[in-house]
Amino acid sequence: MIRNPIDIASRVSSNLSALIEDRVNKSELGQDITLATIHDFVAGLLSDAFTETEERHHFDINESLLDELNALIEEFGESALAIDFVQENASEPLSRVIDAVVNDRDQENPPTLEAVKDAMISGLLASLVGAGVLDEDEDDVLLAEIDALIDRHGADALAEEFIRYE
Repeated sequence: MIRNPIDIASRVSSNLSALIEDRVNKSELGQDITLATIHDFVAGLLSDAFTETEERHHFDINESLLDELNALIEEFGESALAIDFVQENASEPLSRVIDAVVNDRDQENPPTLEAVKDAMISGLLASLVGAGVLDEDEDDVLLAEIDALIDRHGADALAEEFIRYE
């Protein structure tokens, strides 16, 4: 099976990336998880049992994920390996938040993901929105994204390692 270039993960939402990573981690060893596999899983969650199943997952499962998957399948094919679509970097807006914390003169040690989350909760997001660095509607998405990075890499992971420079 041909692997896709790594940079395609940057085109995937953090929510879909986290869901894909969760499904890959829960799969049996040696089982190839493809975009079609993920599509079937999400479509199953959107069935009548959606409300019961949603409580067991930490993802915002909605029809937009299915739309996103359909677009990826159209471009890369059903047999594309899902792991190629898992993000290992922060989104551009979260990178700006991390950069703000890294460049904070009050920091003695390099900030961890947990330190960035604490700063976000303590008013950094509002400050960055006020300064025009972030859009008003990005705060909920960014908190979900930092939580996903913490879940995957641990609260003590150095935040600057996840900055995406574009």
